[in-house]
Amino acid sequence: MDHGSHLARRTRPRTAQPGRRIGWLMTTAGVIGWLASFRLTVDDWRLLKDPGYRPSCDISPVVGCGSAMSSWQGNLFGFPNMLLGLAAFAAVTALGVAVLTGARLHRTLWLALNAGALAGVGFSHWLIWQSLYELNRLCPYCAVVWTVTVALFWYVSLHNLRHGVIPVPAHGRSLLALVVESHWILLGAWYGVIVVLVLTRFWTYWSGLL
Repeated sequence: MDHGSHLARRTRPRTAQPGRRIGWLMTTAGVIGWLASFRLTVDDWRLLKDPGYRPSCDISPVVGCGSAMSSWQGNLFGFPNMLLGLAAFAAVTALGVAVLTGARLHRTLWLALNAGALAGVGFSHWLIWQSLYELNRLCPYCAVVWTVTVALFWYVSLHNLRHGVIPVPAHGRSLLALVVESHWILLGAWYGVIVVLVLTRFWTYWSGLL
């Protein structure tokens, strides 16, 4: 059997119970994302009560959350964006715990989770652009949310492709196998692009710290 056939067989849709790795990732990402969203919610609430309050994440003229939270970008849907995070990450955590305890999630739930993660990663990248090139600020807690959202989308998508939740045509299974085998490299490259954007956008500030 050639190598290509072997890889294709490894990514053939399976009906077995999902492994615990995706459960741990969902739970961990959900908890971290929820805590970051909660911290932002607390700071936003205190800022509303006291305009002179300095959020814990306001570290420097570049690194801070206050101006971002009070901007229209931080309240895109008419309410603070972090409230979306509280609800979404709570749901992700609950589903992750369910998977860890042996629950077999319905295909619709996996697809809904994937769609939500796609919306989240798209929204996160829009916020990254707004933060870097419109608000000229880097919010630490927001960066945490961006990081876990990217990881969640990446691994939920790979899980759904590998387990046949999202059908993969026969001619695409070898490519999927290659992506699965190099998942860390590809995710690292994704993060690397974001880091490069952050470094270049505020290079004058970073270089001044050296």
